[in-house]
Amino acid sequence: MLNTAPCRCLMDNHVDSLNNAYEEFVAAAANVLEAKESSEGQKTAATDAALENFKQRWELFRVACDQAEEFVESVKQIIGSECLVDEATGSVAGKPGQAATSGLPPISAVRLEQMSKAVRWLVIELQHGGTAGCSSHSHSSAPFDARFSEDAAQ
Repeated sequence: MLNTAPCRCLMDNHVDSLNNAYEEFVAAAANVLEAKESSEGQKTAATDAALENFKQRWELFRVACDQAEEFVESVKQIIGSECLVDEATGSVAGKPGQAATSGLPPISAVRLEQMSKAVRWLVIELQHGGTAGCSSHSHSSAPFDARFSEDAAQ
């Protein structure tokens, strides 16, 4: 089972960072409006400085948003991987009084890792413009498992 304590702490840090960046961005926007009002709409050093600060705060807010989004995506991948392993190995517990059946027979964690490595090699090869269908098996460092019909065909 996934230990969520480190993720929760990191999530709290990202939320705090995002919140702080947002509040600074809003304050900078208010400063622009106040500077424009006090200068009666004329361009002054104060309005230029307020606009520059606004641009900087906007960029910092965007960076905080990007970092939070990257964190969410990484947690989604971790959770997805954990669920995949649980489902594939048959270690998913159903609700009380219900059997946890997916209709698929469980596979070994070793077999799951072999398949995962094969998929990673395919992705890497496709990203580099390779022809994944032609040479995908040549990269596999894991030996085939004769218990599985798809491996026996290799």
